Amino acid sequence: MTSHNANTAQNQLEKLKTMTTVVSDTGDIDSIRAYLPTDATTNPTLIYAAAQKPEYRHLIEKAIKDTESMHAASKSERRDALLDQIFVNFGLEILKIIPGRVSTEVDAHLSFDAEKSVQRAHSLIKRYETAGIPRERILIKLAATWEGIRACEVLEMEGIHCNMTLMFSLAQAIGCAEARATLISPFVGRILDWYKKNENVASYPQDKDPGVLSVRSIYNYLKKFDYKTQVMGASFRNKGEIVELAGCDLLTISPQLLQELQQSCEPLSRKLTVEEAKKEEFEHLRLTESQFRYFFNDNAMAVDKLAEGIRNFAKDFVKLEQYIVSEFKIDV
Repeated sequence: MTSHNANTAQNQLEKLKTMTTVVSDTGDIDSIRAYLPTDATTNPTLIYAAAQKPEYRHLIEKAIKDTESMHAASKSERRDALLDQIFVNFGLEILKIIPGRVSTEVDAHLSFDAEKSVQRAHSLIKRYETAGIPRERILIKLAATWEGIRACEVLEMEGIHCNMTLMFSLAQAIGCAEARATLISPFVGRILDWYKKNENVASYPQDKDPGVLSVRSIYNYLKKFDYKTQVMGASFRNKGEIVELAGCDLLTISPQLLQELQQSCEPLSRKLTVEEAKKEEFEHLRLTESQFRYFFNDNAMAVDKLAEGIRNFAKDFVKLEQYIVSEFKIDV
C-alpha cells in the first residue's frame, strides 16, 4: 500500500490536481470516466466526433424522440432544438460521472448576434433544468466576440454562468472579466500554431511558448485587479505547455495529454500564483466598444485565430446536422 501511495504522489496528473482544477476536453464519455476530472468541456468538433461512435447513438436517438413533437415549428426551429438537445444529452451523460460542471456551446453561427445567443443559452439551460440539472452545474460557452461578451453580461445577471471560448488576447479577457464572466478559456496550442507558421519557427522553449505567455499574461492581469472571473487554459499541443501553466485556476486537457500526465513521474511545480501576479505592472483598462475592437484588431494572431475558430465550429455544427439527416433518415 505504501509503495502505491508513493507512486501516486509522483504522478504528474495527481500533482496537477492539487493546484489546478483539471477539466476533461472531450465528448467521449469513456475517456471522462477514465481520468475522473472535476469538470468537462465540449464543443461542436468534439460532439461531432463522439456522435459517430456506436456507443453514443442512443443519445442522438433520444434527442430525435424528445423533439419529434415540434410539428408546428419551422424547419430551422426544429433543427436548432434537435442540435441543442443532442448537446444537452451528451452533457447529461457527462454529469453522471463528474462532480462539477459541464460546458455546452451555443451555435457558433450566432457569434455576432448577442440577442440570439441569449435565446439559445436559455434553450440549453431550460433543457438541462427540465432534466433535473440546476444551472449552477452548466457553463454556457460563447465565442469571446464583442457580441458574445454582451450576451455573457446579460446571462450572468440572470444567474446563468458562462465560459467564454476562442480567446486569444488580453483585450478579450478584459472584456469578459468586466462582463463578470464566470470562466474564460484562453487558447494555448492554437496560438503556438500561428506563431510557428508565421515566424517560420519549428519550436519554442517551454517557458517561451507564445500560447503559454498569453495565458500567463491574462491570468496575471485578472488576479492583479481582483476579478472573480476564473482562467482556464485550453487547446494544448504538448504536455510542456500544461506544466508551464500549473497553478492556473483550471486547465482543460485532452484524453491523450491526460494520459501522458498520468504516466509521467517528472517534477511538477506551481508556476502561476496570485502573489506573483500582484507584482506585475499593468495599466487597469476598462474598454469601450471602439477601444475593444481596436485593441483586439491590433493583434493579428488573435484576429486570425478567432475568425478561423468560429468558421470551424460553425462547419462542425453543419457536419453534425448533415450526419444526423443522413444516418437517421430525418428531415431537419
